[in-house]
Amino acid sequence: MSDGLDMFCYQCSQTAKGTGCTVSGVCGKKPTVARLQDNLIFTMKGISAYNYNANVLGKNDPEIDAFLTKGLYTTLTNVNFDVEDLVALALEAGKVSVDVMRLLKDAHIEAYGEPVPTEVKVGAQEGPAIIVTGHDLKALEELLKQVEGTDIKVYTHSEMLPAHGYPGLNKYENLAGQLGGAWHDQRTVFKKYNAAIVGTSNCVLPALDSYKERMFTMDVAKLEGVKTVEDYDFSEVIECAKSLGSLEAEELTTITTGWSAGAIVEHADKIKELVLDGKISRFFVVGGCDKAAKHNDYYREFVQNLPEDTVILTLACGKYKFNDLDLGDIEGIPRLLDVGQCNDTIVAVDVAVALCELFDMELNELPLTIVLSWMEQKAAAVLWALLYLGKTDMWIGPVLPAWANEDILNVLVGNYNLTPTTGDAIADIKTIMGE
Repeated sequence: MSDGLDMFCYQCSQTAKGTGCTVSGVCGKKPTVARLQDNLIFTMKGISAYNYNANVLGKNDPEIDAFLTKGLYTTLTNVNFDVEDLVALALEAGKVSVDVMRLLKDAHIEAYGEPVPTEVKVGAQEGPAIIVTGHDLKALEELLKQVEGTDIKVYTHSEMLPAHGYPGLNKYENLAGQLGGAWHDQRTVFKKYNAAIVGTSNCVLPALDSYKERMFTMDVAKLEGVKTVEDYDFSEVIECAKSLGSLEAEELTTITTGWSAGAIVEHADKIKELVLDGKISRFFVVGGCDKAAKHNDYYREFVQNLPEDTVILTLACGKYKFNDLDLGDIEGIPRLLDVGQCNDTIVAVDVAVALCELFDMELNELPLTIVLSWMEQKAAAVLWALLYLGKTDMWIGPVLPAWANEDILNVLVGNYNLTPTTGDAIADIKTIMGE
């Protein structure tokens, strides 16, 4: 925990010195209990993001809602002081994380079809433009409907990139391509391109004056001094885009997204052949949340230096550290497969299950290594989902969660062999590959 504090809690009136309990709770709460409560809250925040997006698409699960109520109640003053029970609740949260990601994935497929591998143009094209950032595919769909018949080009940013893989969204001619990368480059990207901007969900940053007047948010996302879209009425956004005129065309590149579980499993026979022939030695899942810090460059170095007989699945905005790399293919199987947004961790899970069936192996017997990058609370939900599923020997970085003290780390390392990345990508690869 920051500032060397054993814990920090100031949620009741008896808090130490009226400012916060930092060594032990006046209520009797010990630091590990406080930190496990924090962990549970952060994980539930991640679950709530996925649950909200599923609700928007008309999908609800009373059991998910009930867990969020129970879990939050558990963190109330003088309710739960039991370390073992709080660890069990974290694993239950992992189960609910799996359930909510499945709920959202099913909602996306029902609404827009199962994604297919799709080449996406990266860079500006001539014409007025709207940039859409966030995660809300329904918001993008409603915007695309409303710009039909105009010359406005709609670009995705950050976690909206996987939208291009969904047939029900890719069918719209106004969906032009992708601008920028992960969430943290938005101030640079939004300033550079004279376009209207829509922030649909989390991962927005306070707007700079240089683009504040042409930015809009919607739903739960709100920014000071930025206009709000209500009830999917994008008319003001569209008028703004028209008034700004055309972007200047740039030299375009391409990246590929849309590798759904179905699209990968279609190649099951070939994948099995390549593994049995020794042409694929190991599968990696490298992904999660990105951030601007220099130490996140570790993930680019890691992917660049993986042996050429490995296949990498990636997801979430962590992919932007390396999804511009041309890693080639292994007899037609691309070495880099983008399976989607952070909630599409469930796709990676489905692929892992398919590999288990293909090779008649248990999950932890597969030649499969997961290397996670984490930034915020949704990543906590993903981590506990994978732990609930029993996946061991995962790597996590670039830093450890600040709320995890030695007691919590001992559980994660002792029970699951969760390993912190060292910062030396090549050394970590050698360890993983048994060299």
